[in-house]
Amino acid sequence: MQRRLAYATLLLLTSQLVSPAALAQTTGQTAPAPSTTDAQAEQKTPEVSAPGVDMDVTDIVVVGRHIPNVVRATPQVVSVLSSEDIARTGEGDIAGALTRVTGLSVVGGGFVYVRGLGDRYSSSLLNGSALPSPEPLRRSVPLDIFPTSIVGSALVQKTYSVNYPGEFGGGVINLTTKAIPDKDFVTIGGSISADTATTSELGYTYFGSKTDWLGFDKGTRSVPDFIRNAPAGSGLIPAGQVLQLSNASTTLLQRNDHLPANWSGEISTGMAFDLGSDRLGVITSVGYSNTFRTRSIRQQDSVTENGAIRNDFHTLITDNRIIGNALLGLGYSFGDSTIRWTNVYIRDVLKQGRGSAATIYNNASGLRFQQNTNWFERQLFESQLVGELRFSPALRLDLRGAYANSKRNAPYERQFDYLCSPTTTTGAPAKYDGGNGIGGFQCDGVYQVTQRFSPFASIIFSDLNEDLWTGQADLVYKLDPIPLTLSAGYFYSDTSRFSRRLQFNYQTSAGGGTAPGYPYNLLRPDYLLSPDVVNNACPQVGRGACTIEMQFNTPLGAYAYDAKLRINAGYFQAETEALDGLRAVAGVRYEKAEQSVTPVGTIGKRLNNDYFLPAITVTWNFAENMQLRNSFSKTISRPQFRELAPQQFRDPDSDRLFFGNPLLRDSELYNFETRFEWFFARDQRFTLAGFYKRISNPIEQVGFYTGADDRLQTGFTNLPKAKLYGGEVEVQKYFPLDTLGGFFSTRRALVIANYTYTHSSITADSSCAPNVLNQTLAGCPTGFGPASLQFRDGAPLTGQSDHLVNLQLGIEDTQSLSQLTFLFNYASDRVTNRGPSNLSGNGFQPDIIERPGIRLDIVARQGFELAGGKFELKLEGRNLTRTRFDERQTFPNGNVVLVNRYNLGRVFTLGVSTTF
Repeated sequence: MQRRLAYATLLLLTSQLVSPAALAQTTGQTAPAPSTTDAQAEQKTPEVSAPGVDMDVTDIVVVGRHIPNVVRATPQVVSVLSSEDIARTGEGDIAGALTRVTGLSVVGGGFVYVRGLGDRYSSSLLNGSALPSPEPLRRSVPLDIFPTSIVGSALVQKTYSVNYPGEFGGGVINLTTKAIPDKDFVTIGGSISADTATTSELGYTYFGSKTDWLGFDKGTRSVPDFIRNAPAGSGLIPAGQVLQLSNASTTLLQRNDHLPANWSGEISTGMAFDLGSDRLGVITSVGYSNTFRTRSIRQQDSVTENGAIRNDFHTLITDNRIIGNALLGLGYSFGDSTIRWTNVYIRDVLKQGRGSAATIYNNASGLRFQQNTNWFERQLFESQLVGELRFSPALRLDLRGAYANSKRNAPYERQFDYLCSPTTTTGAPAKYDGGNGIGGFQCDGVYQVTQRFSPFASIIFSDLNEDLWTGQADLVYKLDPIPLTLSAGYFYSDTSRFSRRLQFNYQTSAGGGTAPGYPYNLLRPDYLLSPDVVNNACPQVGRGACTIEMQFNTPLGAYAYDAKLRINAGYFQAETEALDGLRAVAGVRYEKAEQSVTPVGTIGKRLNNDYFLPAITVTWNFAENMQLRNSFSKTISRPQFRELAPQQFRDPDSDRLFFGNPLLRDSELYNFETRFEWFFARDQRFTLAGFYKRISNPIEQVGFYTGADDRLQTGFTNLPKAKLYGGEVEVQKYFPLDTLGGFFSTRRALVIANYTYTHSSITADSSCAPNVLNQTLAGCPTGFGPASLQFRDGAPLTGQSDHLVNLQLGIEDTQSLSQLTFLFNYASDRVTNRGPSNLSGNGFQPDIIERPGIRLDIVARQGFELAGGKFELKLEGRNLTRTRFDERQTFPNGNVVLVNRYNLGRVFTLGVSTTF
């Protein structure tokens, strides 16, 4: 006991956490005026709310007095972005800010990959509670929907501890919202930006409804009951009901030669009230953004072993993305305890116009033009109540309960295909002026609706709803005088999802899938679906009267499914520092889960598994500013609902089709890590780490074709095993510039650099693996086939880059807001989709490789006062290297197939905010 008190006294007198003023009060001396270093030292510890995590380290006895608060508070490997760190990056969403963390990369639509592991191996929490995903293709949350304005800190933990859910592969990302402000404030801000590849350039749009720019449909896209009820009947939608749909406003693709600039605005408020010795805080935030992005894409594919081009499309896609977010948070602190009630609402809408012309088309002579108009709504709401109760210095109880709902609604996904014909149907020559939105692609004859009207003219209605209930209790007790902390907890979650996708193909009542006759087959979609044509689609002599109708398409798989996941878990953990400088934490988690995906009208797939998941981390604090960590853990990864569901879905970002596999099973991971940390000065550090992961039954993508006209589709299967290993190094260093005097007297330079090397390989031998085409091959059980027929042995895991480099170079004022930061990012090639396997009957093709390349951003922030108010001016330049998006297949003979290639513009942003 005396030894602990002595260390505590020494810690109090020497810790960097104690300001000169506080130390003076302790010793009775007069405090000196704060220096620049003192001002930096008084930076607050980031606010973190996570299960069983306590950032109060005043009673922890360690040798490492110069190790930062957050690192000392947890024995795990963590990275924390405070609100100041996030602001320095200038990113508008949390996904962008997290790209600056060692070993993290963001792939398509804001999905964060940790050390190259796919998004299924990363989990996201909000104030320690699980988040549901509004994206049907993934369980993980696209973090680009979270604006940085509502996030107080982002903690990334890369080593597993049993107080977190067992689904843990690369890491867990815990976002903590702001709770109780230090003082009352109102912040108003706005920005405007221009994208050199989009702003004032050509794009494709369509009308939709008058309120589309707000991200809300004004009833134009309402789905009538006869659409929802079609699968229960014959599935036929007659002409009269076809005309009841919103046709012209959702089908007419229009050119816009001068797309507008992007804009955003937000307002945040905070109030704090003293109630005796207690404190009540209220924080609100509302934000809106409206952005345009145009991609002029080259899209090729090949089914031949030498890489000969089968289809070559020039595609122009314009995305109008509208994001609205709102936060209401109440925080109440009494004594050392805090209760917070947080409500978050995010609405993310994508309005998309797409035109794609084939200069080479495998299944027809001449050209093919395809147009799509889409509307995707994603919505997330979460309400959570957190109680962080401190009954005494030795006893703490954390209680968490939350309800979250996510929705995705995509009504009126329309597609129309036109073929180039040398002459009209009557044989008379004709000319076509591009009114269908061909956008500069020429045709010697005319474009006419494909003779196979079905399935090349279609409309899709899809919707998804997911509810998530979670509850958790964590009890922590610290024994004295024994330096031992015991933790125990219980976790419960219940997730239910309903997903439906209704596809209807247009056809004529007389000719089935045949397109309307001349001259109607030359009409653009809105005229084609006008009352005159729908009711009289066969005007040619010799053909009987017919109408245009819609037929529900029996899908590949199921049109709808229910999914459930119920988890019960408990854990026990012990942490001790029985020997000075040697700290150990060990625990085990028992987790039982029942997961099911049930297609409508069938018996679904059910997984019922339980696991004991151990974790141990030993930290050797061998010097006051150095320590060595070693950790081992076992974790799991369950199939995502979409990976299990036999339902086709198109990803609007990658422009690919995906199909689930009900034969998937859980993956098990064994994780090892060693890490050296040297904190040579306040907020300055050097870290070096090595890691190894072995995965049993990893889930991986499989590429395949289903027909001559089809683009590449992607399925999922379990491999026998995979491994991943690598290392990472990080350095953060400040250089005082006050010796230069003048302008530099209060400034310092900042260097933050990190590098991650990762290598992975999969094992694809003769072991039986679920077959995406539900074929039975080579003596395997029904629906299975040798893994070697679907994968190449030794290929890397999907999404894994061998090299990740982040570099921040900046200069900032230590006494006022003035920052200039250069942000350099590099990611090496990574597999984004598997190439067609032997299942397509043409041998293996190379995997699809993305080349992220080098990216340079510059962010400048300057504070100033005007008319008694405090303002911040922010200038940003993004992608100054004009790095383009490049996905390709490279064949052994040197042929290159450009799967997706388009230019990314430079983005320049001007933002102003004021706080009062």
